[in-house]
Amino acid sequence: MKDRIYLIMTLVIFVLVSCVQSEGEEKMDTKGTRPMNPENLARATLAGGCFWCIEPPFQKLDGVVDVVSGYTGGHKANPTYEEVTAGGTGHVEAVQILYDPSRVSYSELLEVFWRNIDPTDEYGQFVDRGPQYATAIFYHDEEQKRLAEQSRQKLQDSGRFDRPIVTEIRELEEFYEAEAYHQDYYQTHKTQYNLYRHGSGRDRFIEKAWEDDDQLRSRLTSLQYKVTQEEGTEPAFRNEYWDNKREGIYVDIVSGEPLFSSLDKYRSGSGWPCFTQPLEPGLLVEKTDRKLWEERTEVRSKRADSHLGHVFPDGPAPTGLRYCINSAALRFIPKEDLVKEGYGKYLELFEKR
Repeated sequence: MKDRIYLIMTLVIFVLVSCVQSEGEEKMDTKGTRPMNPENLARATLAGGCFWCIEPPFQKLDGVVDVVSGYTGGHKANPTYEEVTAGGTGHVEAVQILYDPSRVSYSELLEVFWRNIDPTDEYGQFVDRGPQYATAIFYHDEEQKRLAEQSRQKLQDSGRFDRPIVTEIRELEEFYEAEAYHQDYYQTHKTQYNLYRHGSGRDRFIEKAWEDDDQLRSRLTSLQYKVTQEEGTEPAFRNEYWDNKREGIYVDIVSGEPLFSSLDKYRSGSGWPCFTQPLEPGLLVEKTDRKLWEERTEVRSKRADSHLGHVFPDGPAPTGLRYCINSAALRFIPKEDLVKEGYGKYLELFEKR
């Protein structure tokens, strides 16, 4: 009888102690190093293209409790990933950040945000094109709105980008958490994530946008730098790709953005690689060039703003155009390496032949 009473008393004490510990537990940050007071936490909601790539930069910050991928800004309640990526819901991919303002400020979160997106591209982010990949800051209160507007104007005034900042600042209405397999994707699907991240062009753009001139010079050859940064021209017939006949795509040597396909390449006799059309028209910018004796149309990459070459109206069918491009501005990715390099979406172009 005494043993039973002792056992019951032990169990009661254990339950009471457990309850006290549970009530007194403090939430830890994502690194599990310091306790946080849940009552003092705040939220920030930011859209920067594919949410797989936006999660990691914030989860590394001291003072951030959690980062959740989801959808916001649209009109459909509880949308699925397929519905959002198909378009028509009005939603964008976004992340919602739970953080301790005493450890990391909202302004610091915005600084990290700017350094991980292309704020000048209204048609998407990197290889992901469409309104669902647009950038936006969704403010939770008037103070966040003020800081966001101040931060955006500061970036525009800095002169770092020669195009307008198009990232919207909007009031948050409803945030819908994405499917479980999208959460912490960079940790649960490391191989797929690394391939996507490498091939998306995001890292190369970030490096280009935020690196200084010395860093850019150190990773480009002197000819690559002269062509892309100083609008130089390489020698005809003495460049890497003028006679390249392999199947694959050509990407910007600076940013990695996909520019041309071998399927549109032809032998023009000019001595430079020539194409009838771009692989992604939205990734090229045309400018009037009056530096020589005649007016020409210069071609530049949209994200890296690299000088590529010129386009002329003397090409073959079906476009009648000749994109005459410097090899030094390009990196060739063979068809068999497209998946490995993160450009797998273009493989079907060659398989349909």
